Amino acid sequence: MDFTELIDLASEKVGGAVLFANDDFFAPKENLLKAAAPVFIEGKYTDRGKWMDGWESRRRRTPGFDWAIIRLGLPGIVRGIMVDTSFFRGNFPEHCSLEAATLDGLPAESELLDPSVNWVSILPQMPLAGDLHNPFAVNYNQRVTHLRFAIYPDGGVARLRVYGEVVPDWEKLRRLGGNVDLASVENGALVLSCSDMFFGHRHNLIMPGRAANMSDGWETKRRRGPGHDWAIIKLGAPGQIHHVEVDTSHFKGNFPESCSLEAVDAEGIASENLTTLSVPWKNVLERTKLQAHTRHQFDQQLLDAGVVSHLRFNIFPDGGVSRLRVFGTLA
Repeated sequence: MDFTELIDLASEKVGGAVLFANDDFFAPKENLLKAAAPVFIEGKYTDRGKWMDGWESRRRRTPGFDWAIIRLGLPGIVRGIMVDTSFFRGNFPEHCSLEAATLDGLPAESELLDPSVNWVSILPQMPLAGDLHNPFAVNYNQRVTHLRFAIYPDGGVARLRVYGEVVPDWEKLRRLGGNVDLASVENGALVLSCSDMFFGHRHNLIMPGRAANMSDGWETKRRRGPGHDWAIIKLGAPGQIHHVEVDTSHFKGNFPESCSLEAVDAEGIASENLTTLSVPWKNVLERTKLQAHTRHQFDQQLLDAGVVSHLRFNIFPDGGVSRLRVFGTLA
């Protein structure tokens, strides 16, 4: 799988934050993790210079480089990064690098800046191009919580995307007991594929919290032929389903007429084969009518499919759903 198809572990949408930067004179460090794509506004200036939608340090007149420390919103294994230098043409850095650390709790700034922190290089110094998306694969198979992103020697970066696999603290979740949202991105779930996502990305379906608006859900184009739309979700861990929530909030004239949910224990089935007709999907929720702008709760209507690892969420014939919650007990 292309690493950009994975979850952005550092996005502000999942709680990522730039905790500290040694310099952000021209443009604030917080811009680096904005969920929205960067923009350029001709003629817009601040009292410090040209307004830029990114993180930009001043021109360095001494040896060294600039850097920022990032707390991942979702700890996990980093598979690749995208260093977006959009609109930075004469002021982008020549190179970048990335280090990672695994720290307990929520360390303060003083702790993060302490020389005793074990920062491990996961991306060596790499060349950057201006006004471009610069992708870099990462080969480091350990769970990390914080990153130190360095630019050489100075300059501006519009956005940093950190793609990877979420690795929850399963021991903590087991100690808490009870039902867990097995389909939540926070618990390691991933929407592997879908029939269409013209208006809204498939990953929105499993994001934390309520959708902010219609653009923050999964929405397909208008279907003009036979069939229906669907999404296949890998659960964070195998489990048994007890409660399902289908949230159509914000979808008022474009919600699906109905939905259904199927599940399978896909041990031994490759992810790319889950769309074939041979997969033994079991019904969890029969086709059920939906309403506009509503949080639908299902429990007594659910069928027992046993322990499952993957879901197929079907919407008929098309439309938008803001969130899908699937609560169950861990196997």
